[in-house]
Amino acid sequence: MTTNQSYRENSRSRSRGNVVLIAFLAIGGFFLITEHTAHLFGVLPYLLVLLCPLLHLLHGGHGGHGSHGSHRSQTEGKNNEP
Repeated sequence: MTTNQSYRENSRSRSRGNVVLIAFLAIGGFFLITEHTAHLFGVLPYLLVLLCPLLHLLHGGHGGHGSHGSHRSQTEGKNNEP
């Protein structure tokens, strides 16, 4: 057997081994996800409640408050007119 033939046989066995490994990982991942989905959905309402204060702190402040000053000046101008 030449080195070229042994290299081809090794690469074929490695590729078959990789396919088998990926298949087992996919099957294991499927069962892991399906079995633990109930746990995830059980905790999901609590995660949403805990996420509310975090989103309030990280949303970048109150962006709508900048327009109140221009609104006041417009209403004050209307009150000063005869």
